[in-house]
Amino acid sequence: MTLLIKTSQNPSDAEYEAIFRPLHAHNIMRAGDPCIRPIAVLLTNEMGDTVGGLWGQCAYDWLIIEMLAIPLEYRGKNYGKALVEQAENIARSNDCIGIWLDTFEFQASGFYDKLGFEVFAIIDDHPIGQKRLFLRKKL
Repeated sequence: MTLLIKTSQNPSDAEYEAIFRPLHAHNIMRAGDPCIRPIAVLLTNEMGDTVGGLWGQCAYDWLIIEMLAIPLEYRGKNYGKALVEQAENIARSNDCIGIWLDTFEFQASGFYDKLGFEVFAIIDDHPIGQKRLFLRKKL
């Protein structure tokens, strides 16, 4: 059978799954089950509405922080530190050996440095004139 290559302008969940399934199966065959566990540490207001927080997943003994967002008016009040500390607790309780993330240099790279993260890779000009940083912290 000949396979074709096409581009999906609006990828569907089914298309994602069609790509994910064989990759996940290969990973399990080569490295064991990654035991993927999503995590969310929520930042809520007095009414219980989620206004920000931390989103990630534990997989292959590491916690990956995919998003950390704090509304501008709440920055500088140690909410970010508290969110990351809670994520560290979750990572430890899931037997993770470390945490990694990526961020742009214009976001909060100094913030992560203060929390003990170290840069292990950099992509220059992403976006143009800026850097994308990859950071890790061993637990």
